[in-house]
Amino acid sequence: MSGVSSGTTEPGDPPLLGIGRPLPGSAEPVERADAARNRALLLDAAQQLVREHGVDGLTMDALAKRAGVGKGTVFRRFGNRTGLMLALLDHSEQKFQAAFMFGPAPLGPSARPVDRLIAFGRTRLLDIEVEGDLHQAAEKDGRFGGGPYALHKAHVVLLLRATGVDGELPLIADTLLSTLSAALVIHQVEVLGYTRQHIGDNWEWLVRRVISAAPQVE
Repeated sequence: MSGVSSGTTEPGDPPLLGIGRPLPGSAEPVERADAARNRALLLDAAQQLVREHGVDGLTMDALAKRAGVGKGTVFRRFGNRTGLMLALLDHSEQKFQAAFMFGPAPLGPSARPVDRLIAFGRTRLLDIEVEGDLHQAAEKDGRFGGGPYALHKAHVVLLLRATGVDGELPLIADTLLSTLSAALVIHQVEVLGYTRQHIGDNWEWLVRRVISAAPQVE
């Protein structure tokens, strides 16, 4: 589905994108404003549950209780738990895209390109830490074919170009983004024992190494 595209984007920025296919519970252009608002409130509540209790803690019953609505309302909106999970992932992705395209510094356009690039990685790691299972499942379903990955890659290429980095920028962007793979991050945390701070620091080190030979654009 297409995401919200209002606001001022950077030159060359593509529009906001969802995860690349129609989703149960996703907002359609004809959806009434109050219905869209209620859907967003439900998904914000679902995101809070995942952050507090993990993916296993997100059930239709738990969401209804947290949101203060009947369970039937949740089922009518999302169909089943799978539909809820897909809608939540799309909701989370839309919020992330809006933040790096239109939001405040250091992630948004008012910050220096290098600071935005570092913040991009650190923010993505937070999403993976709390919604890792959802991101990992999405990666198995056409990760490189389009949708969010294409937008993330275009954004990273734009920031690399703004710092003065030369070379095959799409390839460099792929290399950087590979370190933010949910499967890899989950392995690093759960098997190798690294923290999100460790991985974020490594992301920053890598970004600074990539741009170190390029002139800084203030």
